[in-house]
Amino acid sequence: MTQPAVIRRDLPALSPVRTALELAAAGLPVLPLRGKVPFGNCRACAGQPPACGGRPNMKTPGPCTCPDVCHAWAAATTDPSVIASPAWASAWREAVTVAYHPGGAGLTVVDLDDTAAIAWARQTLPPTRIVPTTRGEHWIYLGAMRSVNGVRDGVDIKSTMAYARWLGPGIGTMTALPDIVRALAVKEPATVRAAPQAITVPAWAGEGVCPHRTPTYLDRGIAMAEQRITDARSAVHTTVYRTFLAVLSTHGRCGCLTEAHIARLFTAAQTKGESPRHCIDAWTNARAKLGL
Repeated sequence: MTQPAVIRRDLPALSPVRTALELAAAGLPVLPLRGKVPFGNCRACAGQPPACGGRPNMKTPGPCTCPDVCHAWAAATTDPSVIASPAWASAWREAVTVAYHPGGAGLTVVDLDDTAAIAWARQTLPPTRIVPTTRGEHWIYLGAMRSVNGVRDGVDIKSTMAYARWLGPGIGTMTALPDIVRALAVKEPATVRAAPQAITVPAWAGEGVCPHRTPTYLDRGIAMAEQRITDARSAVHTTVYRTFLAVLSTHGRCGCLTEAHIARLFTAAQTKGESPRHCIDAWTNARAKLGL
């Protein structure tokens, strides 16, 4: 992959909009920041349901189609006619700095928030382009992946469906996104250990025999549940909860669910962007709904 020209050269001190246009010309999707956060949704999308025809709930990768600055990372664009449009002018007047969508440029930012995280990265990760931040460093790799916050203490991954502040070109040569960084986004078994109460499901009093005739029945049910979560295109959190509820209503009272089955469901949910906490909450709420 060819690294964007914008990361290879310095930019002069420019206004936020001029900086944004320079970055966009080099292939980096940009958006204005109000301090460290994006601007709020435009008037058309402030109510329910949002009017945006792009990705109003930011559940899946894709651009926002609103004429105004809207929907955080989804507003990022390389189109100079949008960046310099009258609709964006008021945002640029208030903007403190510029952000970019790393995944949209085929990049991943490993955001190291303190000295301990930097020390870990220097011992663990292959060298790449480094950009100093207020408290730590951004390590930028070539290649996009899923964004995940808190993969370890002081370490966030910003790529698809995320934004990072533009803090300058940094130093060093960008290298290919290594497997060790991709692996950070795959939650370790702690995601299941964090909900031990959801792993051991009690049987009804007096019922010690599983009513399901073969393990194939259970495996097929888990596979169907995984597919239902994977196929969700909107309302992912609701889909995860309802799927967990369906699985527990069928298999939750006989004690046949194992840690491996639950891990498969949690993994499918996290692949769709659910956090470990959301998975635990959805599982706990489904159990409570059924009185388990």
